[in-house]
Amino acid sequence: MQCQPEYSVSQVLTFFLLLAFKCSVVAPTQLNHQLSEPHWLPATATWYGSPEGDGSDGGACGYGSLVDVKPLRARVGAVSPVLFKNGGGCGACYKVRCLDKSICSRRAVTIIVTDECPGGYCSNGRTHFDLSGAAFGRMAIAGESGELRNRGELPVIYRRAPCKYPGKNIAFHVNEGSTDYWLSLLVEFEDGDGDVGSMHIREASSSEWLQMNHVWGANWSIIGGPLKGPFSVKLATLSTGRTLSARAVIPSNWSPKATYTSRLNFSP
Repeated sequence: MQCQPEYSVSQVLTFFLLLAFKCSVVAPTQLNHQLSEPHWLPATATWYGSPEGDGSDGGACGYGSLVDVKPLRARVGAVSPVLFKNGGGCGACYKVRCLDKSICSRRAVTIIVTDECPGGYCSNGRTHFDLSGAAFGRMAIAGESGELRNRGELPVIYRRAPCKYPGKNIAFHVNEGSTDYWLSLLVEFEDGDGDVGSMHIREASSSEWLQMNHVWGANWSIIGGPLKGPFSVKLATLSTGRTLSARAVIPSNWSPKATYTSRLNFSP
């Protein structure tokens, strides 16, 4: 007859406590791949440009004429420094909703950070959204968009939202002035986090990833050379650290002001 080992009550309790602790731990990679701020937070909002307009051209992120065409068109917004993060917040998406039930819809408008509003309502550490006239008006109930814009500054609530560009893959715009010794890139149509925390490039003849430096807005650059394409590009998002590598996405005969589209994107 086989003898069964005996365990004390304290040993049994210790076992189950360890089991419960182990089951409660979430892998860091899972935590890092979730956008923060799942709950609504308070802020204020105003609007700029023409009442039904798409907002200003360009902006402090450097997206240029991209803000005037779909899918960014009429969804752009400037944010205060606390959200702009010295350009690190460029490309991030937010849902914004106003609170006055007499005029505000229960529907939130989704905006993409393309600009910064450094003064006025946006100063002194405030969380503020300066939206295009069209985006601001979309927070109103049917027929009241004009009246809502007449209110001026509004109390709103906001939260981060995954960016979604249906049918689009991540693209890399080569900025004007780029040469074989100074290469500057801008990321477009990034699903999910929308923002960029780091960027690297790799030359065709090398296995080494070269770190790019954040210059301003959503623009990154590298000084070296002569740099020889085609270039692979690796980026990591600022919010959750997700990474993506686009192999040989920029061809050897690249040119300034051209945009090169990859074959992949993040999951929103």
